Amino acid sequence: MPPIFLAVIVIIGAIIFLSIFLSFVPLRLWISALASGVRVGIFQLVGMRIRKVIPARIVNPMIKATKAGLDININKLEAHLLAGGNVDRVVNALIAAQRAGIPLDFEKSAAIDLAGRDVLQAVQMSVNPKVIETPVIAAIAKDGIELRAKARVTVRANIDRLVGGAGEDTVIARIGEGIVTTVGSSLSHKDVLENPDLISRTVLNKGLDAGTAFEILSIDIADVDVGRNVGAQLQIDQAEADKRIAQAKAEERRAMAVAQEQENIAEVQGMRARVIEAEAEVPRAIASAFREGKLGVMDYYNMQNVISDTRMRDSISKGAEPAKGDPNK
Repeated sequence: MPPIFLAVIVIIGAIIFLSIFLSFVPLRLWISALASGVRVGIFQLVGMRIRKVIPARIVNPMIKATKAGLDININKLEAHLLAGGNVDRVVNALIAAQRAGIPLDFEKSAAIDLAGRDVLQAVQMSVNPKVIETPVIAAIAKDGIELRAKARVTVRANIDRLVGGAGEDTVIARIGEGIVTTVGSSLSHKDVLENPDLISRTVLNKGLDAGTAFEILSIDIADVDVGRNVGAQLQIDQAEADKRIAQAKAEERRAMAVAQEQENIAEVQGMRARVIEAEAEVPRAIASAFREGKLGVMDYYNMQNVISDTRMRDSISKGAEPAKGDPNK
């Protein structure tokens, strides 16, 4: 085989070897690490490739930590990345804590990051406290007047309680509870309006930051407004309810009276029907007495005279003239 062909094969083989080698070994990253004083071996980088770890996500944070004077094991960084953590954020938090003089080691920082909290933001909140503004909270004093208060809470992150500590929602809920308790225990809403710091003192004395990831520095009442007169509204509603009950009872009594009246009318009509029926029997009884010979003509006329005399006396007693004409009418 001619030497030229051997040279070409060697060159091609070298190119293929270098391509495969550089695909596994990030040579530029390795040179940057060595230039920054980070001791990382070629085989370590190859091992990261095999474990499907991007070497730059480990080496670059390691360079930052080394330049900041932090002593961090590269194996711990890789383990944290494999566990689903954010290595770059953890290293940035460690550098910020070192500059601020906050005691924070890698293990605690990694634990906070794996717990789902932003460890860098927590360190920043430890240096620069955060102001949390609560929504408008309504509470009712003992005199029935509603007060609507809004508070601004200055909190500082507590690094030691970030893992397992409650968040901002719990702090806001506890402050709302303190506002409701303070206003509800006041005899008059004017007491709270005159001394809004009553709310702040009560809330701070209750130790509402216990078990949370924050330390409450101060509570400032931003605004207090007078709302509805709940006591008067309750009295109005009670009076309206009593009125409806009285109306219902009156309607019940009226219905019973109407029913009783209808019953009395029916009874009177029944009595009248019986009287008319009895009066209708009189002519038949007289005719029967005539047929049986128990009543004579003179007896009948005497009876008619008695009836006429009775009607005349009734007319005189009522102030009317005696009826003229037929005495039977």
